[in-house]
Amino acid sequence: MSSRPRAAWPLVAVFTAGYLAAYLLPTIVGRLSAHLGLAPAQAGLVGSALLLSSACAGFALAGRVERYGPRTPARAGLVLAAVGYGGAALADSVPLVVLSVVAGGLGSGTATAVAAAGIAAQRDPQRTSSLGLLTVSATAGVLYLTIPHLGGGHRLPFASVALVALLAWPATARLCGDAASGEPSAQVTGRLPHRRSGLVLAGGMLVWSMAQNALWGVSSRIGVVQAGLSEVTVGAVFAAALGAGLLGVAGAGLLGARLGRAVPIGVGTVVIAVSIVLSSSARGLGSFATGEVLWNAVYPVVLSYLIGLAASLDVRGRWAVLAGSASSVGVACGPLLGSVLSEEAGYPAMGLILGAATLLVAAPVTAVALHTGGRPLAPGSVRRRGGAPAALLAATTGSLPGAVPKLGSPEQAVTELAAPALRRGRLVRSAIRTAGPDGGPGQSNT
Repeated sequence: MSSRPRAAWPLVAVFTAGYLAAYLLPTIVGRLSAHLGLAPAQAGLVGSALLLSSACAGFALAGRVERYGPRTPARAGLVLAAVGYGGAALADSVPLVVLSVVAGGLGSGTATAVAAAGIAAQRDPQRTSSLGLLTVSATAGVLYLTIPHLGGGHRLPFASVALVALLAWPATARLCGDAASGEPSAQVTGRLPHRRSGLVLAGGMLVWSMAQNALWGVSSRIGVVQAGLSEVTVGAVFAAALGAGLLGVAGAGLLGARLGRAVPIGVGTVVIAVSIVLSSSARGLGSFATGEVLWNAVYPVVLSYLIGLAASLDVRGRWAVLAGSASSVGVACGPLLGSVLSEEAGYPAMGLILGAATLLVAAPVTAVALHTGGRPLAPGSVRRRGGAPAALLAATTGSLPGAVPKLGSPEQAVTELAAPALRRGRLVRSAIRTAGPDGGPGQSNT
């Protein structure tokens, strides 16, 4: 997306509406099982259908958001989410609930794709993604605290998601660059940049999300069955973990890009792997609470940097959408993987397997962050990016005033210089017009 949004809050609102269903999935699945007579596995499959339909919408819209402008698909996604989840709240039969959930998932995926593409066009995509995660975490936290006291069976969680989608509708008026409004949009042609790095990142986020949600899907059973805690105590631990997650997201937003992306992603993933092993092997309140709180505090921090990294690979947001959709596939498959591993190998062995998989993913994803992160320009440095045939040479000591770009300034456009040509023994000099230090036209020399 070529035109930058005038403000980040419309994207945050759409992002929140798109992500909220996934954050409320444990409550949705639990209430489907308790109030519609579904077995736990069947209710889990309904939740997986929601996330898979959301991922399919993201894959379908990757690279196509700017063709229509962000406003039209955002509004279509929010309407589809409101109708789908609203229908699921009103339906009493299982087939109607499943159809409505799939429709709502398509709407959530559409809204998330628009938000991801817009976040990629921001000057600081990591900070904007952190704000979005903070908002959706806070919204989910409020609903987690209020829904259990209101009853309503499966209707209330679905109605809540539909209501948030409707509340986000006015924010779409502030999404600029809509094709229907006649505003210019970016060219939709061009190859997908950083293909190897993007594929590694998308695959890494799929495995990473699968490991996280494999543990999340069985965390309650670990606390009750293995650690010997009551359901009330386990709920209190989860509430504390959610609060730690809010603090983690807020800290990531304040930290921004001061440490780059590689350090938070690499170190944070290692901490997550240790937390997974600690939580899955817990035999009491102390180890279980420590693992869950530490894990939930670091998980959204790393996720915000992964979203920012995906956004930095392509300013049009294609990799942000593709990586986010791959993450949704991992989220959908995670609970099934956790159930199978825990039943076949036990909780401690499951934790070791998931922790090892998380550590294996940390290496290539951190390498992508190191390879594509880049550094600000400094005097005397040569920066090459994207295999460009020419490089921007920063001026050295003794150069003309104004020729040295300020530290941290954005990379300037590359201009190829024609070399002197020799024709029939005579030297022909080409007129070269270069750009001045302020971006305006320079002198023409012959």
